[in-house]
Amino acid sequence: MTQDPHTPATAPIALPDHSRRLDLSAILQAMDPDADQVHRHLWLIALLDWIRGDDASPENASARMEVFLDVVEARPEMAVRLQIWWRTLIESVDGTTLLSDYGFASRNAFVSEFVERLHYKLLPVSPETSDASELFTLVMPSARDSHWLAALPEPSLQRLGRLLTAPAIGHHVQAYPDLTYWQNTLLEAINFCTSQIRAAGFSPEIRLRMSAPALEASPFHTLSADFDALRDAWLAQLDGGGSGEALEQTVRHFRAKLDACRHAAATVYTHLDAHGISVDLVFRLRQLRERVLRIRALLDCLLGEPTHVNTALLFSHLASVGQYQRSLRALFSHSTSLLAAKVAERSSEVGEHYITRTRSQYRGMLRSAAGGGALTAVTTFLKFAIMAVGLTAFWFGFWSGVMYAASFVLIQLMHFTLATKQPAMTAPAMAAKLRDFSDASALQEFVDEVTHLVRSQVAAVLGNVVVVFPLVLLISGAMQLLSGKPMVTAAEAAHVFHSLTLLGPCLLFAAFTGVLLFAASIIAGWVENWFVLHRLDSAIRYNPHVTRRLGVARADRWAHFMRNNVSGFASNISLGFLLGLLPAIFGFLGLGLDVRHVTLSTGQLAAACASLGWDVVRNPDLWWAAASIPFIGVLNLGVSFYLAFNVALQAHSVTGLGRVRIRRAVLERLRQAPMSFLRPAREEG
Repeated sequence: MTQDPHTPATAPIALPDHSRRLDLSAILQAMDPDADQVHRHLWLIALLDWIRGDDASPENASARMEVFLDVVEARPEMAVRLQIWWRTLIESVDGTTLLSDYGFASRNAFVSEFVERLHYKLLPVSPETSDASELFTLVMPSARDSHWLAALPEPSLQRLGRLLTAPAIGHHVQAYPDLTYWQNTLLEAINFCTSQIRAAGFSPEIRLRMSAPALEASPFHTLSADFDALRDAWLAQLDGGGSGEALEQTVRHFRAKLDACRHAAATVYTHLDAHGISVDLVFRLRQLRERVLRIRALLDCLLGEPTHVNTALLFSHLASVGQYQRSLRALFSHSTSLLAAKVAERSSEVGEHYITRTRSQYRGMLRSAAGGGALTAVTTFLKFAIMAVGLTAFWFGFWSGVMYAASFVLIQLMHFTLATKQPAMTAPAMAAKLRDFSDASALQEFVDEVTHLVRSQVAAVLGNVVVVFPLVLLISGAMQLLSGKPMVTAAEAAHVFHSLTLLGPCLLFAAFTGVLLFAASIIAGWVENWFVLHRLDSAIRYNPHVTRRLGVARADRWAHFMRNNVSGFASNISLGFLLGLLPAIFGFLGLGLDVRHVTLSTGQLAAACASLGWDVVRNPDLWWAAASIPFIGVLNLGVSFYLAFNVALQAHSVTGLGRVRIRRAVLERLRQAPMSFLRPAREEG
């Protein structure tokens, strides 16, 4: 029978699964150095799938590696065939890209990265590839791979190294006949990473934001020359003509230059803190840092002893990186950490103004909150006035949003306080104090800030609620005297009681309102960061077209005013439209979500009481609605603070253990001095 010329000499090996895993003898029998590229890759996948095994034990995988080595070494002809197969494989793929670029995203684009990772999750990947990174992803698909690679004992690694050592491929072969493929690949990968670091350091986005001393030292200029010196010294020693002392000196110098590049890039963060954070720039800085760490790992594989162990640790790290690169959860975590770094710093500046620490500041907060409560009483009147017009749901929500936004902005301009605006702004300010809380005194200072914050929020809520309730009663009474009609009808009053009753979904809506308060703070932080990053205050102050129209003095005042108030404007306007429009949108979608704001709800409750007169005190609906007010306040404040605080902790890289320490310290203070959370101590006055 004549064989079909299009049929490969070796039968294809299907990608194995747990139900069709081949045994070792079948795998070794199928090894064919003359097979085409895709079948060589399939054979490698099958072999590593057998070594990995069904269990999660790294020790068992190491034992299976020992069995594989024993079988191959016991049969010299098989060892030769494996070596020929291996050389054929490495000639068809470029291992340099795996070592230098694997795990590094090409750009900071969430959507494209999400789509790419979703592709890895949902679509099969072809083993027909010349990219060593894609092949590595196929042969190391499991989260267990990093564990068993790191657990391989040194004797097994030495045996594997002797079996798979191959001469270098390329221009170094004739000049350095003792150079191996692995050593040459390491040198090329270090060279590529060095070029990437130099390119990042020379990019105008990073270079123009470095500190003056770092820019003057300019470690990026000589980095490539320093690596060339290291490579020449190492190759000279390999050739027998170099000294170990000269090599050691060039290695120390190159490592020092890497550290200098890393420190120079780190000075950019100081500029970002003062002039706004760019997510793309933070992404580049993190990439630069990771490439420096990758070069260190590659140097350990080239120079460190034992080199086989360092090589196994490198591939273990690459296997972990592969899992991270394919994880959607890791992508979301990375993106939110970048967003947190962008927003938290800006919000922390504003949040400092909302924390009171002395008795005089505490009394000032009460007065400021009382003013906010007075303006909210007018807001309550306008809300029912818009309702009386009888607009459709969308336009009622839109004009309610306009009214809320205008009211909140007026509260800001008059330097009054709306209680629920505090938590989302103060949380980043508090988390900023956690950059170093390794010693007990720093942690106790943070707990002191917690007590200051809770007192400030209690004062703000009391100031709002205590003033808005009687003032709405007065406004409704004045309307009754002037027009003969109260602010709301009896039917509307009954609806207010029903919407605020503790027996309904009121508390769920209050928690949802806390989410909206947090969302407004995120928008505020983003807008202020955008304003500062693009130096719009400087543009308003100095741009010739602006100063020609406004005059120098007025332009300076406008720049100062916008720099101090842009965050508040963004927060207040966004919160107003969130509170006004979202209920209408959710109603259209059939979700039924509504908002419950403690100060506005108190004003609505007061309007309902004024409508029904003194007999309302005998109405149980009133007391069920009144009972919900403190819970609404707690949920408004608690949810927004919790979300903002967690974002700020993520921005400052506070770990789970650190969060446990924070929680324990706060609970201990609550047990020892509970009243410190409600009123300032005398010595603070």
